[in-house]
Amino acid sequence: MRCLIVDDSAVFVHAACRLLEHQGIAVVGVAATSEEASRRFTELHPDVTLVDVELGGQSGFDVAEYFADMIAGSPAVGFITKSDLTAGAIVDLVGGSADRTRG
Repeated sequence: MRCLIVDDSAVFVHAACRLLEHQGIAVVGVAATSEEASRRFTELHPDVTLVDVELGGQSGFDVAEYFADMIAGSPAVGFITKSDLTAGAIVDLVGGSADRTRG
């Protein structure tokens, strides 16, 4: 599975990349702003995109709106808190788990 991480915290991005890569998810790119996220998403075509809810001066929910048309038919729409982030939690969401919210 290929993942794009959108978060303005370099510390979190580093930790999340290490965790997910160790658990078998390839982090193919990172972005810190909505503009960068949109560009990276278009370039990389990730299977899943993790977006921080509080993205600096922007709302992560606004960033998710940029992807709305691209993900409208996707089963990979959900929420995982940072403290519950694992490859298994992502796979559960992508796999269409009935529980769309973690944490």
